[in-house]
Amino acid sequence: MTAASPANAAKAAESARSGETADIAGTVETVFRIESARIIAGVARIVRDVGMAEELAQDALVTALERWPESGVPDNPGAWLMVTAKHRAIDLVRRKETYARKLAEVGRALEDVSPPDPADLAGTTEDIDDDLLRLIFTACHPVLSTQARVALTLRLLGGLTTEEIARAFLVPEPTVAQRIVRAKRTLAKAEVPFEVPYGDDRTARLSSVLEVIYLVFNEGYSATAGDDLVRPALCEDALRLARVLAGLLPQEPEAHGLVSLLEFQSSRTAARTGPGGEPVLLADQNRTKWNRLLIRRGVEALQRAGQGPYSLQAAIAACHARAIRYADTDWTAIAALYGRLMALAPSPVVELNRAVAVAMAEGPAAGLKLVEALAEEPALRDYHLLPSVRGDLLERLGRHEEARAEFARAAALTRNARERALLLERSSG
Repeated sequence: MTAASPANAAKAAESARSGETADIAGTVETVFRIESARIIAGVARIVRDVGMAEELAQDALVTALERWPESGVPDNPGAWLMVTAKHRAIDLVRRKETYARKLAEVGRALEDVSPPDPADLAGTTEDIDDDLLRLIFTACHPVLSTQARVALTLRLLGGLTTEEIARAFLVPEPTVAQRIVRAKRTLAKAEVPFEVPYGDDRTARLSSVLEVIYLVFNEGYSATAGDDLVRPALCEDALRLARVLAGLLPQEPEAHGLVSLLEFQSSRTAARTGPGGEPVLLADQNRTKWNRLLIRRGVEALQRAGQGPYSLQAAIAACHARAIRYADTDWTAIAALYGRLMALAPSPVVELNRAVAVAMAEGPAAGLKLVEALAEEPALRDYHLLPSVRGDLLERLGRHEEARAEFARAAALTRNARERALLLERSSG
């Protein structure tokens, strides 16, 4: 065997070190993605500014990328990042104001932070939970537009990059970046407190938080535009956030209602598209592909839910989940639940869904009567599912020419390529 030359040995050693560095960098980025929301939340409690907290968390990430290749990955990397970020926050506070004054403002939060050490704990679980809850309510504050709340929530709590958020919602990356920057500025300018609201304010703010998570999930479950019907990553992020929120607010029935709804909806993901990504209608789905674990989790969450809008939608989803075959679906119960939902949170979309359930329970003529009443509804003027549903009911009534025209109109309205292809196929059938 020929001995390796010193030059080759040096190259091999350098290559090994490069490989180790790359592995550690990957570890750092993975840990940061998992822990970033907690780190930002913990730091925001000190600096009272989510924008600054995110910057300090990023600084901790850079420090880890510099130090860990030499010192090795700490036993508790998440705690190391948390302590490092908090330490930088303390330095910032000391530079901006007198230390004594800031200590009076934030209590013992600063005193409890020790220098970065792998063995250090980043705080109790209760502290972390409280900080996460504050961050959720801050990112979803009604002072922000819905689009800004969604973008900021995905950035701070979902750990998504600006590029990932832009790709998920099919908007230019600079647009998302501007929304996030403006959102941070708006929160700072409005002096939104980093706290969990109580009483009536909490009820109103919780509604905003639930809405943001629901919107994120819906965009993943049925993409508004683009080539993919489903974006599983968005669904997973929304479900994770909903679970976190329900865990932090165990006494809030609607938080559990939202979790239940998303668990049930997520259980169908694998059956909703065919091998080529084409949509598979509910009636044609292979129910053996439905995830029984997620269904069980949905049932468990529903038991803790209440009678609010998300809880009622979860109850509807549970009716579908209980049906072993499409023919076994209890459409009468679903129609009744939609009636209750309509009374509680009336909207044209809810009424359209009720029309579908009524059509299945009482016949297509009964459903078509309800759909026709929605024909002049301004909110549904450009909603492709209105002509799609009408086309389906007309087809079932044997009015095929009218049905094809409705499917063609629906195809022209949708911006999702997969839905358009399905509707065009039905319009020519």
